[in-house]
Amino acid sequence: MLSSGLTLIFSMMGVLNFAHASFYMVGAYVAYAIAGVVGFWPALLLAPLAVGALGALFERTALRRVHKFGHVPELLITFGLSYVILELVKLVWGLSPVPFSPPAVLQGPAFTIVQSSVDGFGLVWGAAPAERCAAAAGAVVHCSTFPATRFFMMVVALVMLVSLWLLLTRTRIGLVIQAALTHPEMVEALGHNVPRVFMLVFGSGCALAGLAGVVGGMTFVTEPSMAAIVGSIIFVVVVVGGMGSLAGAFVGSLVIGLLQTLPLTVDESLATLINALGGSVGPQTFGWPLLRITLPQAAPILPYLLLVLILIFRPKGLLGTREG
Repeated sequence: MLSSGLTLIFSMMGVLNFAHASFYMVGAYVAYAIAGVVGFWPALLLAPLAVGALGALFERTALRRVHKFGHVPELLITFGLSYVILELVKLVWGLSPVPFSPPAVLQGPAFTIVQSSVDGFGLVWGAAPAERCAAAAGAVVHCSTFPATRFFMMVVALVMLVSLWLLLTRTRIGLVIQAALTHPEMVEALGHNVPRVFMLVFGSGCALAGLAGVVGGMTFVTEPSMAAIVGSIIFVVVVVGGMGSLAGAFVGSLVIGLLQTLPLTVDESLATLINALGGSVGPQTFGWPLLRITLPQAAPILPYLLLVLILIFRPKGLLGTREG
């Protein structure tokens, strides 16, 4: 969800927004404030609109003034904005996490996967009855639940991606937005306000980040450090998938997600593999501190290792196209 908004801004404007994760954080806090007054579902709509308006205001008053000077000033001004937003959030809501809980309908499991040695796999929406998950007649039964908040996040992310793709490729608005980046003089000659188009694009990208913040804030923890947690990884996703490619952002998100989670299921190391193949390594072996590192321990650095490899062997990313 975050990489979609960042990709929209970069592909349409050529601006790599370093404050994108900060708008994600603002979305979570604004939704928390609105939900306390009118409830979660109105906040799900109003918070992204508020964040999008803030993003459009920033583009109109600050970013537009440095756009003509190139990418470095754009990076620096969005980098500074991220720190300003962080300090403002700390001043308003404090340093501690806020109690932003999901609504009642999203609490509990979305569905339960029932695995039986006799009946095989079964899917039960909601929580499976206790007797369904109990061993009966010698059948070994295992039940795994999938949280409703994660299911809701998946649905919103897919709807966002499909809607954004349809908007950019199947509507007149999308054609105007794409043409404004490559042929701004022609777009202006046809009567369109190019600076206004860029302002709306930047605001829309920030609104997508705000929507991700609403869903992420109620699913995880709403705190000032939430922007730093996801800030670096979304740039990895965008680079791995391909700069400016929505399909690349989707594929990159899946690749990085799997790369972060699958290693956690294998608590093994190179030393274990070598010993299993007939070798003999131990604390006295040269390089033992590296050989004994398990996959779960190495999981946090794997996305960044993939980023380095992508930049070396395929700089355009998995689905990106090299420009110029």
